[in-house]
Amino acid sequence: MSIWINRSSNGGQPRIASIRAFRPEDLDDLYRVCLATAAEGAAAYRDRKLVGHVYAAPYAVLSPGSVFVVEDAQGVGGYIVGAPDTRAFEAGLEAEWWPGLRKAYRDPSDKPRAEWSPDQVMIYRIHHPARAPAEIVQPYPSHLHINLLPHLRGKGFGRKLMDEWLRTVRKMGSRGAHLAVGAANLRAIRFYRACGFRELQAPSPTSSAAIWFGVPLAER
Repeated sequence: MSIWINRSSNGGQPRIASIRAFRPEDLDDLYRVCLATAAEGAAAYRDRKLVGHVYAAPYAVLSPGSVFVVEDAQGVGGYIVGAPDTRAFEAGLEAEWWPGLRKAYRDPSDKPRAEWSPDQVMIYRIHHPARAPAEIVQPYPSHLHINLLPHLRGKGFGRKLMDEWLRTVRKMGSRGAHLAVGAANLRAIRFYRACGFRELQAPSPTSSAAIWFGVPLAER
């Protein structure tokens, strides 16, 4: 699958990019984009693959059919990853993905959390992965992560990726999808609302905790 999109910038040459299915040779690009878009900043991490180990690569390995990338003249500059069945994906992580990483990275739990480096925070998630609440997963069993490098943002590529991903998991039989976003990330919240997602809990004006969003797919 390949979708070509033209976008003009400041009256210059049109920008051409393709949104396509993931290929095995894209895996390093997923790691690269995931690190570059990390909330803490890429420079915060000594191990350049840690963020991708948690948030990108396992989807390419365990659920490649629900991974798409956007590619332009500069290469792969964004992706959407996710799983149509969150609980089945979590089981796959425990069986096939986390064991090797847990051998490679030592659990930092024996040290005070206040002393953890960004690397150790990410390693903790490898040893103690979060699980979405049952009340979220039951009506919205799929989940996703989407990231774009700055030069591809605000040009419609994120919406194209989202539309393609939602169509794909719907065809796989999903009745709904969920995600979590920090309450302070107003740009992301506006984007998800524009894509049809709605809050599944009332956000607190002063909280930086994640807000759960969901979108039903049966009627889409």
